[in-house]
Amino acid sequence: MAANPYSNQQFMPFASRRSTVHSTNGMVSCTQPLAAAAGQRILMEGGNAADAAVAVAAALNVTEPCSTGIGGDMFCLFYEAKTKKVHALNGSGRYPIGTSLDQVRGDLGVSSSYKGSIPFDSPLSITTPGAAAGWVDTVEKFGSGKLSLLQVLEPAIKLAEEGFPVSEIASYKWRLNEDMIRNASANFREMLKPDPTARDGVRYPRTGEVFSNTNLAKTFRKLGEEGKAGFYEGRIAEEMAKVVQDRGGYLSLEDLKQHARAGTQSVDPISLQFNPKTFGTSGEEESVEVWEHPPNGQGIVALMALGILEELQETGRLPKFQPGDHNSAEYLHAIIESLRISFADASWWVTDPDVVHVAVQEMLSRSYLSERAKLFDQGKASPFYSHGSPAHNHCDTVYFAVTDRDGNGASFIISNYEDFGSCIIPKECGFTLQNRGANFKLEDGHPNVLAPGKRPYHTIIPAMVTNLDGSLHSVFGVMGGFMQPQGHVQVLLNMLVYNLSPQAAIDAPRICIGAVSSEAEGYPPIYVEEGIPDETIEGLKSLGHKVQVLKDYERAMFGRGQLIRCQHDAGKTVFSAGSDPRGDGQAIPL
Repeated sequence: MAANPYSNQQFMPFASRRSTVHSTNGMVSCTQPLAAAAGQRILMEGGNAADAAVAVAAALNVTEPCSTGIGGDMFCLFYEAKTKKVHALNGSGRYPIGTSLDQVRGDLGVSSSYKGSIPFDSPLSITTPGAAAGWVDTVEKFGSGKLSLLQVLEPAIKLAEEGFPVSEIASYKWRLNEDMIRNASANFREMLKPDPTARDGVRYPRTGEVFSNTNLAKTFRKLGEEGKAGFYEGRIAEEMAKVVQDRGGYLSLEDLKQHARAGTQSVDPISLQFNPKTFGTSGEEESVEVWEHPPNGQGIVALMALGILEELQETGRLPKFQPGDHNSAEYLHAIIESLRISFADASWWVTDPDVVHVAVQEMLSRSYLSERAKLFDQGKASPFYSHGSPAHNHCDTVYFAVTDRDGNGASFIISNYEDFGSCIIPKECGFTLQNRGANFKLEDGHPNVLAPGKRPYHTIIPAMVTNLDGSLHSVFGVMGGFMQPQGHVQVLLNMLVYNLSPQAAIDAPRICIGAVSSEAEGYPPIYVEEGIPDETIEGLKSLGHKVQVLKDYERAMFGRGQLIRCQHDAGKTVFSAGSDPRGDGQAIPL
């Protein structure tokens, strides 16, 4: 295994150096150590990777509410070792049914020609939260059967009741959002720390201070005892509908009941066979199957970009990359342009497949990827690709990976969308509601145009890799808005093409394509993480890219990844994990 060339880079304003973590009994890798410990506890009590994933999701809601929560949505890929099958669950909620596109435009004061979206801070952006039902269904469909949902939620309940010390990055994001929390609803005190010297007697919790959330503990306990009915009916549902409607939004009790009745949707994951040896490095990896969640998620962007890159290599449009070419200008230029081509299609076509047909297989066909690859120019950046580019980049999501001693794997992601989402808090519930509806378009004729009962283009995407014999290769993901497929491609190539260890593959400096919504805006900004060589930055500029270097807390732009690699030695499965130093968390072995 190649040495990590970035081991001395400082990724945040505090020092960080990590080694890959190994285990033969299972692994949890996430952005909060206390949440990882919650998953570890469930594995120790006889739960499997699915049970532990839900325990981690709930504990992250407690410890990192600035990124995730039960008021948001979730997606899951689950690898079942017994059958060597990858399953997918879509836990995203729909737009309220008691309204219309014209009513939304009227309430926003925009015309039918408006091409924008709902503002992130508008109560009109709130969609039905799907996470709670997703937790229930994950445990029921994939869990070990040895633990009840209440037992799975117990570590998070204890954290919320007894309090926990707040970590550095969580405190930083809490501070950034304090005013928005205050302004969003009358229940703002529930998500701030009591302090008689502060305005209104509350403020954001500082690093290392203990924060408790007894209302959230009660919400979790209700869900654990009563299942979906405990969340989507009764007091909690009534408070969700009331606080949204009081602010002028549309969420209703019927929306919540309908989501519970429908349940989390089981869907077929999408995949692409990828051959790392095409790239010409000295890599030892064989061909693998890369798995993503299907639309309305954006995982197809990562698969398309990988397919375009492979097409460019196979047709000689790109030179064979050598070990020293990693993060060179030529290498990053190819990644940037392949992703931009893929985003151009996805930003137009990805939407709710239950409402509008999404031609997934056609978009992933080798013939179509070959045609799209012809748009690539090795000698310069393209100013604009048809249908647009990514529109917004934030890291307001949590992704985590879990494996168990039986070889099962859970790739799990859950999000509020924008930091604390809408920042609107249902009374005495202890969580904020997401603002995922801001990702709809309000433009007539757009596949992703807002409609009642429809799910929007969704940014959160879990991923997996299997070997061609069906065995599990790795469980991974990189969170953070439209950075996610960009992170997937970069981390995968780090591991598969350049043989970096799981931790080194996560550590390596990344790039992120910024927003461009029209041809008139010209070239998109390319954000480059400090640690990318100066000669690479100059090389990208010479190709026409508008480069901006980010450092310190600005590195949140590049997402936070988790990666568990599965290998075999001496008759045992060895789980080797990396956890992103751009986050507060770590990998914890069983």
